[in-house]
Amino acid sequence: MSDKTTGGRPGNPGNLPADPRSFIGRRAELDWLDKELDPGSGVHRLVGVVGAGGVGKTRLVLRAASRFRGVYPDGVWLVELSPLHTEGLVGLAVLEALRLADQSTRPVIEVLAEWAEGKRLLLILDSCEHVLADCVALAEALLPVLPGLRVLVTSREPLGLPGEWVLRLDPLPVADDAVALFADRAAAAAPGFVLDGGNRGTVESVCRRLDGIPLALELAAARLCELSLDQLHARLGERLPSPLDLLTSDDLDAHDETGPTRHRTLRTTIGWSHELCAPLERLLWARLSVFAGGFCLDAAEEVCAGGPLPAARIESLLARLVEQSIVLRHRTDPGRFRLLDTVREFGADWLRALGEEHAVRLRHRDHYRCMARAGYAEWNTGRQVAWCERTLAETANLRAAMDFALAEPDPRTALAMAADVGFLWRHCGCLRDAQHCLDLALAVDPASGPDHIRALWARGAVALLQGDLDVAADWAARCADAAKKQGDEVGMMAATYVTGTQLALRGRMSEAIEMLAAAPRLPAREDGFGAVQLQVRLSLAFAQLYGGDHDGARVVADEVRRASAENGECWAGAIGDFLVAKADLDRGDIGAAARNARTAIAGNSLLHNTVGAAVSLEVLAAAVVAAGDGHRAARLLGIGETLWGLIGRAQLDSPDLLATRRAQERRIRDEIGDKAYEQAYDEGRTMPYEEGLHYAANAT
Repeated sequence: MSDKTTGGRPGNPGNLPADPRSFIGRRAELDWLDKELDPGSGVHRLVGVVGAGGVGKTRLVLRAASRFRGVYPDGVWLVELSPLHTEGLVGLAVLEALRLADQSTRPVIEVLAEWAEGKRLLLILDSCEHVLADCVALAEALLPVLPGLRVLVTSREPLGLPGEWVLRLDPLPVADDAVALFADRAAAAAPGFVLDGGNRGTVESVCRRLDGIPLALELAAARLCELSLDQLHARLGERLPSPLDLLTSDDLDAHDETGPTRHRTLRTTIGWSHELCAPLERLLWARLSVFAGGFCLDAAEEVCAGGPLPAARIESLLARLVEQSIVLRHRTDPGRFRLLDTVREFGADWLRALGEEHAVRLRHRDHYRCMARAGYAEWNTGRQVAWCERTLAETANLRAAMDFALAEPDPRTALAMAADVGFLWRHCGCLRDAQHCLDLALAVDPASGPDHIRALWARGAVALLQGDLDVAADWAARCADAAKKQGDEVGMMAATYVTGTQLALRGRMSEAIEMLAAAPRLPAREDGFGAVQLQVRLSLAFAQLYGGDHDGARVVADEVRRASAENGECWAGAIGDFLVAKADLDRGDIGAAARNARTAIAGNSLLHNTVGAAVSLEVLAAAVVAAGDGHRAARLLGIGETLWGLIGRAQLDSPDLLATRRAQERRIRDEIGDKAYEQAYDEGRTMPYEEGLHYAANAT
């Protein structure tokens, strides 16, 4: 079977994770997928791998797709859907997986279709069964208009669309692959274990009792760290206690068209693993089921502790669950943990049976509510980058906690949380999430107060970045009115920022300058409103710069950079670097423009601000062109093409930026020739995202 990864371009994009575990069996299934996923031979553009939970669907498709990393020039992309708990988020999950920094209010399908037009890529929708209707709608909308798109899905049932090619994944054959998988995992759990003639019969019997289901085999093999093979075999034959009957009843399997008997076998095996756990391990397992996407130790200690389970015991109990393969370490972050869907579902059933679901979800909400409040309180400090990383890592949990808060009869708590979470999401690029939670929280119209003002400001600030200027102006007016009634000077400044910025973005520079320059200069704060204070000055510098006052803009932007450095923050400082670089370029100081643009790119990269990095790269490319290095400038334009492609709006649809971009290209072609330009440009365009930004930030 050939390895397809050798045929693609260098730097091919994608986000497939590495799997450190060995892959056993499935040769025929891999051959089928190899043919169907090959753009040169496959005839089906929608392929579904369908099977019961735990049968190995995800590992199979990841193994198959990894062979095509170099074949699809625009990438092989994994979209993990299991963390989603509400409808309507599948498209957003695809945007996030593709790293599209869309900053508009357009329908997600429209954004995806526009970005993918003319591209060739493979999209993997993993774990579709609980959001099946959304996945069907996505495939129905995109496949007819994007001939270069192939979609590979895993689910417990097919999407049911015309032209869908379905591979129904059965358990592993017992005599061969199931035994090999069990032996491999047994050797990992119990070093020294060797499959031989003396124990093969027992191993085959174990595999047969487990129906050859991979997850069941792995859970059983993990028990060999404390049981002998004979003890394991004997325990599998024991009758499970009656509480498990509740968890394997017919109603749990009624929706599973892939085979209720096998589904019951898996749940019985999980129940057997559950029965072998110590009581506190079982309790922790149940409580961990409230996490979405993953969790870290400190979150588990705070959310899961209580009653007979002290926080001090959770670290050791979590380690035990990892040893037993109940809990897995995160694929890319060893400090985070996750539960497989079927294992999490089992734990959630037990949590409901214990009558603890609401209480534990309440603690989950409060943990992430406090996390968001701390992030807001420390945003204008040296902790800012760490808070950005944590916000992005915990997006699934923040969504789940925010949804729970909005569903509770406590509008004040929901509003306070939305103000904090919406602020963080706004600054970390999650604009659609921010808009959603703020709109729902503000719709309740609670009594005015500090949280209400913060939420009003955050909603207006989100609209600014989305380019929805009329909406931004409306929220700014509401914020100003609420702040004035309460005598909140900082709240009034926040409203001024939104109003003044939307004026500048409309091209009404003199009005914007007058309003923003009149904002009071209050002592800088460390929280989110401290960030607003810096952003008022940034907007003033922007209006001055594009209003023709280059020297005045540089003075104000330099002031922001100094304040940013004093506070240790990065978000405002990186934008200040961009504005200073642009002012330097306009004044003819090419060396300073290049230095400051590189600094701006590095700062924006730390906060995953693709738009900030892209506009800064435009300035750098112009400076490099002016300095006479055409080859490097062409590479930078190629890198910029990648960034603008992720944003979805080339040069933000600005006529000035587009004209500047075209002028740069003409100048480079004149200097180095068309052939050299195309080669250097393609070198930049095919660099992976991080590599391209590193190259730009360190170009000398």
